[in-house]
Amino acid sequence: MLDKERMPRHVAIIMDGNGRWAKKRGLPRVAGHNAGMKTMKKIVDHSDKLGIEYLTVYAFSTENWKRSIAEVSGIFKLLVTYVNSELKELVENNVKVTVLGDYRQIPSDAEKSLEKTLEATKNNTGLRFNIALNYGSRDEIRRAVEEIARGVQAGNLNPEDITEDTISAHLFTGKLHLDIPDPELVIRTSGELRLSNYLLWQTAYSELVFSDVLWPDFSPEEYEKAIEEYQSRDRRFGGR
Repeated sequence: MLDKERMPRHVAIIMDGNGRWAKKRGLPRVAGHNAGMKTMKKIVDHSDKLGIEYLTVYAFSTENWKRSIAEVSGIFKLLVTYVNSELKELVENNVKVTVLGDYRQIPSDAEKSLEKTLEATKNNTGLRFNIALNYGSRDEIRRAVEEIARGVQAGNLNPEDITEDTISAHLFTGKLHLDIPDPELVIRTSGELRLSNYLLWQTAYSELVFSDVLWPDFSPEEYEKAIEEYQSRDRRFGGR
């Protein structure tokens, strides 16, 4: 039973297992991504119902460009389909969509659909739904360091004044960009036990929950199990 008083403000998810889900069924990988997109919609809806304030999903990493042209193309076509079919409901449910990563490198039709969603939901005040798209944490940190270095070079910042807060502020999630708090809970599906270059700075003290369930089969019930696991832990942040 979930404790409403101990609900994480921010949940981050690595949606893994679409390809294996499709392979088990003798289907093309893009069919797995299509099933995964439907699961993502369910989890967004359920997060809203649970009162979670921030949900961040790892949709496409900087490393995913190494995949086949057909698979990459299929992923972005599905993104366009999702945006076009769900935009009205996102607006009605007061969901605000934001993007982590350099999405301007994605195909133009996907970029246009995404910008339409960002514009339509920008004033919404409910669930903040963050899509990590063309995102890699090491690239994010590199960009932050570059911004800080330019500030030092311009004389706007002294090197001795650079703190952890300074670095945090310059990340995609930081107050200079989106002002998203660090996630309390990170969930990865499909049985893999790694972060895969995802929110490496922000997850320093996050609780990690790994599920063996492939992402397309990750139901709201499985989601609640992961949150229950989070709630069962004693978070000491290095203390006793």
